[in-house]
Amino acid sequence: MFCHFTACFPNRLSTHACRRMSALAAVQVRTNSRSVQNGFSLIELMVAVAIVGILAAVALPSYQSYVVKGNRAAAQAFMADVENREKQYLLDARSYAADLSTLGMSMPTDVSNFYTMTITVSAAPPVFTLTATPIAGTKQESDGALTLDSSGAKTPADKW
Repeated sequence: MFCHFTACFPNRLSTHACRRMSALAAVQVRTNSRSVQNGFSLIELMVAVAIVGILAAVALPSYQSYVVKGNRAAAQAFMADVENREKQYLLDARSYAADLSTLGMSMPTDVSNFYTMTITVSAAPPVFTLTATPIAGTKQESDGALTLDSSGAKTPADKW
């Protein structure tokens, strides 16, 4: 059996010592190759950051539009409740109420954080118009105002 260490130390190593030196050299080579592979390279890290950035750029606007739609749906549901209360009030008082407190209602916080509600009443014939106007500086501002009247007309039609 030939030992590559015998080239440096001819006739000085036994076969057992030569095998042991070869095994130690192999372990040292494997250990050195492992230490080079620890962690991530800068390229791998930059690719991961780029992928996360692309996903965030696509997902964030979509998420924001769903938040606006959810806030609008909450306002629309509240407006439908006010419409029902107004019709009940008309049966009792022969006129529509001009404010929410007369109806015994208050705006829920998920609506009042984004909209102001106004009720416009006309006496003859009795009609009302309920308007939800987005509060300036909120995400709803770009969504526009919602209106609902006593005949059930809802504008803008594409938002309902």
